[in-house]
Amino acid sequence: MPIINYLSTIEFEFGAISGIGSALSDVGIARPMLVTDRGIVAAGLVDQICRKLPKKSLAAVFDQTPSNPTEESVTAGVALYKAHTCDGIIALGGGSSLDLAKIIALMATHPGPLASYSVPENGSAHITDKAAPVVAIPTTAGTGSEVGRAALIAMIDGRKIGFISTHLIPKRAICDPDLTVGLPPYLAAATGMDALAHCIETFLSPAINPPADAIALDGLARALLFIEKATADGNDREARWQMMMASLEGGLAFQKGLGAVHALSHPLGGLRAPILHHGTLNAVFLPAVLRFNAESAAQKFETLRAAMDGDPAQIITELNQRLGLPASLGDMDVPDAIFPEIAEAAAKDHCTATNPRPATAADYRVLLEESF
Repeated sequence: MPIINYLSTIEFEFGAISGIGSALSDVGIARPMLVTDRGIVAAGLVDQICRKLPKKSLAAVFDQTPSNPTEESVTAGVALYKAHTCDGIIALGGGSSLDLAKIIALMATHPGPLASYSVPENGSAHITDKAAPVVAIPTTAGTGSEVGRAALIAMIDGRKIGFISTHLIPKRAICDPDLTVGLPPYLAAATGMDALAHCIETFLSPAINPPADAIALDGLARALLFIEKATADGNDREARWQMMMASLEGGLAFQKGLGAVHALSHPLGGLRAPILHHGTLNAVFLPAVLRFNAESAAQKFETLRAAMDGDPAQIITELNQRLGLPASLGDMDVPDAIFPEIAEAAAKDHCTATNPRPATAADYRVLLEESF
């Protein structure tokens, strides 16, 4: 029997960060640690948040979030959290900061090792409600991590693995489109394609969740209509609002699972070099994966074609080109020598289980070649 959960409380409006103090109080956080990255600090967004907080309430700032969160960054974040006797986390930034915050919240309250809580080690059942509360504030419109139950971490052993539990969902999400105004064009495009990929993949997932399907289609429609406007003009406030909503809807919808696009993006995102942007990878893989899945989800593809007004794979290919995104993995300096390793990792990724067509390592090798 399908079990359908939507468990987040979300504040969504221009200027929503003004409610950060109340949000912290509502979830019982008195000494928060803020998890972010140096770029967010340099942009002045941390100062904006601090001006909205009760005086002297911020206990610590961890600004060492890497482009893709790592096991080492989790360890460093937990050490700072404990050193300052924090009781919760403000996560401010893109998907990397939000994912990292979730896992710091986990490991600050649960015994190690970290990997024992991962999906590959069947660790989800060991994640409890003792995880520290998180208030998530996204500064990009792409990942939907502010309402997601998952986080991806690049481990010291080279794997990029998933952690999934309803206990990892932030207790509050504050979605303030003002924080994304002025986003650079490439980042607007890449994160926007991440949101679009979430909506498409979760809609095609065979898991039964009609409410999620409806949310995904609404998010897809918004993304298709506004992603180019948001990329062309970072100050277009309507486009920023609509893309943040599309991102949020993608995050709400992917409670039912993703698919082969993300199964491939995850291990590539775990590489220490080259450093690859998750949303860009999703954009590059989408056309090949859509062609791969078409016959296995024929009825849903009819709906998708109607929603996109044409062939989905071709539309995504043309959209990537107009947005100025890479056309291939080769354009991203991904070496084809690693394809066998990536294909094996993709076949083991948790997103493979909800792809509409069963995919083997051999299938993933073909998809990598087609995307190269």
